Amino acid sequence: MIKTAVVILNYNGEKLLRQFLPSAIEHTHGAELIVADNGSTDQSISILEKEFPSVRIILLEKNFGFCGGYNRALAQVDADAYVLLNSDVEVTANWLLPMLRLLETDSTVAAIQPKILSYQDKTKFEYAGAAGGFIDALGYPFCRGRIFNHIETDDGQYNDQRDIFWASGACLMIRANIYKKFGGLDEDLFAHMEEIDLCWKIHRSSDKVCYCGSSTVYHLGAGTLGYKQPRKTYYNFRNGLTLIFKHLDTWELFLKLPVRFMLDWVAAFIFLAKGQPGNMIAVLRAHYRFLRHLNKNLRKRRLLRSEYPHYSRKTIRPGLVIVDYYFKQKKTFVQ
Repeated sequence: MIKTAVVILNYNGEKLLRQFLPSAIEHTHGAELIVADNGSTDQSISILEKEFPSVRIILLEKNFGFCGGYNRALAQVDADAYVLLNSDVEVTANWLLPMLRLLETDSTVAAIQPKILSYQDKTKFEYAGAAGGFIDALGYPFCRGRIFNHIETDDGQYNDQRDIFWASGACLMIRANIYKKFGGLDEDLFAHMEEIDLCWKIHRSSDKVCYCGSSTVYHLGAGTLGYKQPRKTYYNFRNGLTLIFKHLDTWELFLKLPVRFMLDWVAAFIFLAKGQPGNMIAVLRAHYRFLRHLNKNLRKRRLLRSEYPHYSRKTIRPGLVIVDYYFKQKKTFVQ
């Protein structure tokens, strides 16, 4: 059996701990359950000590963000496989075993995500991950079960097991040696899309990322940062540009980066037209920060490409999801 640690990163989440940690304790068998506290200032630690004494606590001195918090916490964990589990996820009976079996039976599988359904409506897929992540030709991420704001009902259509491009950070199982080989999560991303970056690195090696539809969890979503908040908009747009800058081949970058910039400006004006000036400003800030840190990301790009010059395009959709969704009215992954 693979030695496994389930690690929940917490920051001022006392309400979420009481709501979701009991399911993890009840249904996590054969794995160490850990809560890594990212410098909380609420009553999280006292609640953990008094109400959940079986859970191991890792204390971090301040909030290092999602990426930095996990990197520092996992450096203190002895395991063959990690499960990065959001603090707002309810797990189900037997959720771990199917993913562990997949790791044990296929040595080329580096990372896995389960089926992620909505905690608020358990018949539907959840926004952040759904039934496995993909990207299109411009690097825009989307999921089986959720394309933009169209969310499918779970009718068993994604009860399969298959290769995907990225696995959701809401519930991500990854081999410890793979996590360490790629230096963990890129802390400059701070939060959002860091799992896509890590999975893209995996595709540069001979390993693969998989979806396991026989394992199910329920994700509340936006438990720390709301989906429509300007801060989240900022991270998504800045990190989206950072990802394609780090990973696309040179010819792709020259062709696609200007298009991404143009489409981001279109999105900014749409935010303004919808009466969301905060989100419009967030897009402009994202572009400024991306350009300001261009040299730093150029060094990362060169280092990454020197060690892993190629990446598998097998799970990249060749078309543009924006065109299919808005102009061809294709709302589901199957379409």
